[in-house]
Amino acid sequence: MIWRILNYRSCSASENMAIDEAVLLETIYHNKPPTLRFYGWSRPAVSIGYFQELQKEINDERCRLSDVKVVRRITGGKAVYHHDEITYSIAAGSLTDLFPDDVAGTYKIISLCLLRGLAHLGIHATLADTLSVGAGREPDLDPCCFSVPAGNELMVAGRKICGSAQTRTRGGFLQHGSMLMTFDPVHTAAMILTSDATECCAKLKKSVTAVNELLPSPVSAETLCLALAKGFVDELGIDMAEGTLTPAEKTLSRRLVKKYESDVWNLERKKKRISKIHS
Repeated sequence: MIWRILNYRSCSASENMAIDEAVLLETIYHNKPPTLRFYGWSRPAVSIGYFQELQKEINDERCRLSDVKVVRRITGGKAVYHHDEITYSIAAGSLTDLFPDDVAGTYKIISLCLLRGLAHLGIHATLADTLSVGAGREPDLDPCCFSVPAGNELMVAGRKICGSAQTRTRGGFLQHGSMLMTFDPVHTAAMILTSDATECCAKLKKSVTAVNELLPSPVSAETLCLALAKGFVDELGIDMAEGTLTPAEKTLSRRLVKKYESDVWNLERKKKRISKIHS
């Protein structure tokens, strides 16, 4: 099976989420091979998980004053401040048997691919232990994705370097995640509400790392994407072909942008997580 790869491109928050959903829907509807997509954010943004309550967990006023767009994902998980990072996205349907039918198993396989990709740059990552994560501490109520690692997420010397989220629907799944190039704990703590922003900032400094903080010379987004893509090829034994969005994906994503720009979705959260496909 030959996967499609969509090379790195920066878009707005609403465009990024719309494209991810459009690719997922088209992949499932037409039973296409998986797509691996890399993208950036044309301006800083905060994405919140599908189940989060924006007004309780995000400093919405600070985001508006800082021109930081807040957008709700169709995936679960916690809030992420997107700035200097690579976001990867994988949409896969039932045509591939490379992934199990559960969140944890799929997380692990994708994390192993990312781990191998980082190794090509000389960064030696490990997977967070699913048994020890959360052990011996109170339940994590912090709304920030990078506050603690989830099971099978990527760690370097005990610090989190990538945060991911997933949604599963009949016939396939979407997983996307933020691979940090650099990390700013001050801005992250300021945009995401916590009981104590100063304490949160100190915690993030100790628990989060980034690609260009670990390398002797910084790499570009394109170089990181090439390494990560090679990690998928090597780990899964697949072939990849460079592609572009299909006309149907472009049309659907333009329609979905309106959803991701609307308060009805971002504030109130529609019950229907996946939009109906119109062929």
